[in-house]
Amino acid sequence: MRKELLTIALMSAMALNQGCNSEKEEAKDEAQKKPLSLIVVEPGHFHAALVQKSMYADVDSVVHVYASEGPDVKAYLDKVEKYNTRPEDPTSWKEEVYTGPDFLEKMLSEKKGNVVVLAGNNQKKTDYIKKSVDAGLNVLADKPMAIDAAGFEKLKEAFASAEKNKVLLYDIMTERYEITNALQRELASLPAIFGELQKGTPENPAVMKESVHHYFKYISGEPLVRPTWFFDVAQQGEGMVDVTTHLVDLVQWSCFPNAVVDYQKDVKLLGTKRTATQLTPSQFKLVTKSDKYPDFLSKDVKDSTLSVYSNGEINYTLKGVHAKVSVLWNFQAPEGTGDTHYSIMKGSKANLIVRQGKDQKFKPVLYIETTDKSKAYEDAVAAAFKSVQDKFPGIELKKIAAGWEVTIPAKYDTGHESHFAQVANKYMEFLKAGKLPEWEVPNMITKYWITTSALKQAKEKK
Repeated sequence: MRKELLTIALMSAMALNQGCNSEKEEAKDEAQKKPLSLIVVEPGHFHAALVQKSMYADVDSVVHVYASEGPDVKAYLDKVEKYNTRPEDPTSWKEEVYTGPDFLEKMLSEKKGNVVVLAGNNQKKTDYIKKSVDAGLNVLADKPMAIDAAGFEKLKEAFASAEKNKVLLYDIMTERYEITNALQRELASLPAIFGELQKGTPENPAVMKESVHHYFKYISGEPLVRPTWFFDVAQQGEGMVDVTTHLVDLVQWSCFPNAVVDYQKDVKLLGTKRTATQLTPSQFKLVTKSDKYPDFLSKDVKDSTLSVYSNGEINYTLKGVHAKVSVLWNFQAPEGTGDTHYSIMKGSKANLIVRQGKDQKFKPVLYIETTDKSKAYEDAVAAAFKSVQDKFPGIELKKIAAGWEVTIPAKYDTGHESHFAQVANKYMEFLKAGKLPEWEVPNMITKYWITTSALKQAKEKK
């Protein structure tokens, strides 16, 4: 009897010890958990994968994916797997995937993470944004967050809901991290170099940004396969509300840094224009791997040629400054070239111009161009430029006939794909702080009002 009691006592002690160890392990696991956990919803655009090209200190390696079955989610998972298995600096994402027609409802009921990443079909994106913030989830969304006037109204409601639920809704503005854009903004804030931003006229705007893109391109060293819905403006959005989002953002960000821009008081739409890019069946097959146009594109096909309204132009004023943004899509860039960007900001002392043509070997180059050739101005430029060099070590001025070329060390040319991690890191800083800068939300609202209202105006002309 005594022996049996001793055995029972030993077993109880072991069980207690195991329980303690188990609790210790759970506590350890809990301590190792990162504060942020990603939920990727319906990743139909390669930008979803680019957010995961890097690991983040505060983000859990387990990513919860919710999507409908099909090639889009497969393409996303394939890209993440390539990042995980690359020889240099591999990532270590663990993808937990749920696919089914009820993927959104499943995600909202389970809420396995706290940051929803949205990059895909834009037709339902605004709805996904609204439902996510309503459920108390933070959202990092690829542009555009709205593609028409109805979507804009819903987006405004989403921002109100995010504020009420104390979550952060933010869009992925990668172009702010391109070095020539960052330096153009920096130089425009220096009166000794730039003077004052001019007002311009409708015929001669003070600020112009033009962007040329291509349907067929290489991403992470491989030909990009685009989903067929990308060519349906009802799902992707027209050019005026898609890529133009970046350009409108850069105008606000550069001309009025850290200042609130109110679309109801500060913006006037002056003129809009939309045109289509034509694609042949063979071009469509090359970029989508699809042998035929899907039924939803039949409305845009005539004599076997597909018309995509991917080109747009917006003329408007922002706090009295005349601005013009335009986007053009071609099928494929000529050999050795790629997407290009042109930007000019006109100041009373100098113009700040980004060119990316043949003379620049299709790499963006920033110039300071001026008519003032005096020694006094030259000395003032050299003195003021030191503050830029303090922020961006290694950057220099090279004298040219028109003024100066800003020479930028290769370390700053990190490429478009790297900017996604930069945006994500900045967003995580905001999440830690528990708020966005005061100007970000009103300026996002203004940006989407400009793009969606411009589209509405352009379509009413027809």
